[in-house]
Amino acid sequence: MSASLRILLPITLLACAIGCSGGSNNAKVSASGSVARDKVVIAPQDKAPLPQQTGGFDGQRAYDYTAKLVSFGPRPSGSDAIKKTQDYISSELRADGCQIDEDDFHAQTPIGTLAMKNIVAKVPGSGHNVILLLTHYDTKRMDNFVGAEDGGSSTGLMLEAARLLCGKKQPVAIWMAFLDGEEAMVHWNQNNDHTYGSRQMAANLELTGQLKNIKAVILVDMIGQKGLHILKDSYSTPWLTDLVWSTAAKLGYQNVFVPQTSGTEDDHQPFLAKGLAAVDLIDLNDYINEGYWHTPQDTMDKISPKSLAIVGHVVLASVDALEKKFSQ
Repeated sequence: MSASLRILLPITLLACAIGCSGGSNNAKVSASGSVARDKVVIAPQDKAPLPQQTGGFDGQRAYDYTAKLVSFGPRPSGSDAIKKTQDYISSELRADGCQIDEDDFHAQTPIGTLAMKNIVAKVPGSGHNVILLLTHYDTKRMDNFVGAEDGGSSTGLMLEAARLLCGKKQPVAIWMAFLDGEEAMVHWNQNNDHTYGSRQMAANLELTGQLKNIKAVILVDMIGQKGLHILKDSYSTPWLTDLVWSTAAKLGYQNVFVPQTSGTEDDHQPFLAKGLAAVDLIDLNDYINEGYWHTPQDTMDKISPKSLAIVGHVVLASVDALEKKFSQ
């Protein structure tokens, strides 16, 4: 996640500086930062349920996608590794029958002009209405940071969602955006140094007149960790937050989608600023407390296929609920 997220706990304000440290790592990390996957053992309590128990969503597949992303090593914007990541995402989406749009753009950053790319998989609908799902796939610019949870887990989840959704016309169009440049190049709180991809996409939607078609935005970010607890984001649109949390409760996931509130600056905010309904699904509190956030310890041994399956199930069921709402 981003370099200077604000976490507003129920009573106090927690501020975490860049590169919170601590924790331990049992998986070996190579010189490039990639995890030795054969060293990661999934505990029984973290194994994914059968897909038929989670609306068809396969948590183990999402985990495998995440592991592939991590194998590219650190993936900061403009790097050779992120280009390989972009090729991988696009090739997987095409293999699943997705129609994809790629937006190559250049962002002015504190370290110079960087080439970035947003990749959007589009599932057609019967009308103009669109449900937009978001993830970012870049990692923070730091040595040996492979971002298994931060950038990897949500992208693995979105690739699995695309596998299920693409090639099937929906009542409402579903767009799945894989965003570049979420992370700060230097410091989140200076010079608007963050969310380059989401700001680019929101601006393009407005410029092309498509903004009015976007009825709901669901952002997933840092949702694969063990012992997952997703708090309600105070910046997010209340009615959409309530829809997602009530959906999770109906599915029996009240212990994961919990009622406490936090506030996180993230890729949903450029869309909120344009007047769209948006919700952020993220568990940053636990990852900060464990000491893994923005450290080389953010590796595959921290990821739970079960957590990926639960959030994937909730996202798909929430999409179904939104389709019923906006297809009428």
